[in-house]
Amino acid sequence: MGGRARDRARDRPPRTRPETFMNGRGRHPIAMAEPILKWAGGKRQLLDELYARFPADFGRYHEPFVGGGAVFFDLEPPRATVNDANPRLVNFYEQVRDRPDELIARLASFDDPEGDPDPDLPYAEETARGREVDAYYYQQRARFNRRPYEGEFDPLEEAALLCYLNRTCYNGLYRENADGGFNVPIGRYADPDWVQRDRIRRASDLLDDTEVRRGDFAYVLDAAEAGDLVYFDPPYEPMSATANFNEYSASGFDREDQRRLLDVAGELDDAGVWVVLSNSGVMYDAYADAGFRVDREGATRAINSDADGRDAVDEIVATNVPPGERREADQRELTRY
Repeated sequence: MGGRARDRARDRPPRTRPETFMNGRGRHPIAMAEPILKWAGGKRQLLDELYARFPADFGRYHEPFVGGGAVFFDLEPPRATVNDANPRLVNFYEQVRDRPDELIARLASFDDPEGDPDPDLPYAEETARGREVDAYYYQQRARFNRRPYEGEFDPLEEAALLCYLNRTCYNGLYRENADGGFNVPIGRYADPDWVQRDRIRRASDLLDDTEVRRGDFAYVLDAAEAGDLVYFDPPYEPMSATANFNEYSASGFDREDQRRLLDVAGELDDAGVWVVLSNSGVMYDAYADAGFRVDREGATRAINSDADGRDAVDEIVATNVPPGERREADQRELTRY
C-alpha cells in the first residue's frame, strides 16, 4: 500500500500557514480556528499521533465523519470537503459558514439554561409529548426537537439551538433517541459560554472555502482524486457489549457499516488516494488484514455519559502512507494552536 503514483501532490511545494497578519496597526498573530461544539469521539488528544501518519503533502482534504471537526479545524486545509450523516450538524456548519453574525446574535438572545421558561415562546409549560417544562433549557430542547415531528423549521434557529444545547447540556453530550429527538439533560456549569463568538467567526472564515456535505461516507469514491487525503473517523466499533456509544444519530452505525467503510478505504487506496482511519482496538486485525499499517494509541474519552468511565481506551490509527512519505515533526508543529 501507499506505493502508487500520487504525482500531483508530490510536485506541490510543502504547504505552510502564515502565523501573523499585517494591518494598519502593525503585525499581529493569527488566531487559529477551533471546534465550536463538544462532540463524542473528538480527536484533540490524538492530533500529534494522527498527523504523524498523514502524508507530507496532499491535494484536497476530505473528512466524511466530521463530527465536532477537531482535526479539520486544527489542520485548516485550504481545500476540503467535510461531511456528516447528521442533518442538524451539517445545517449548523452551513449557518456558521453563511450567516455567522446572525447566528451569534441569535445565540446572544438566549437566556440562562436554569432560568424560567420564556412565556412568549412555544413549550413554556410542557413539551409536544406532554412532559412538564420546568427550566429554560428544557423549553429550548423541546423547540429543537420540533424537527423530527414537524415539517417546517428555521435553519438559523435550529443551528443556534444546537450550539446552545451543546454548550449547556450534561457533559457536552450529543445523543438522539430512536425518534431522532435530542434527549440529553441539562448540565451544571458556573458560567457556560453558549455564544462562542470568536470561534464561530474563525470557523466561518475556514468553512467559506470548504464544501460542506450531508450524506453517506461513500461520497469520497467520487470526490477524492489521486494524491488527496481522506481521514475516516467513524463511530467506533464498541470494545464490549456495554461500551457502545453510537447514538450520535437515530440511524446509528453498525458492523455492516464498518465493513463497508473498509471496502471504501480499499478502493481509495487502489485509486492512489492517501487514507488514514481511526477506530477502536477491536478493528486492529480487520485493518491490518486489509493491508493498512496499524498502530495502537491510548486516549481519554473527553465525553462519556458515565463520569466514572472517562479512562484511557484502546484506539488504533491505520494508514496507507509509508513512513518515508509522512509529515515531519516540524510540519506538525505548524498545526498546533
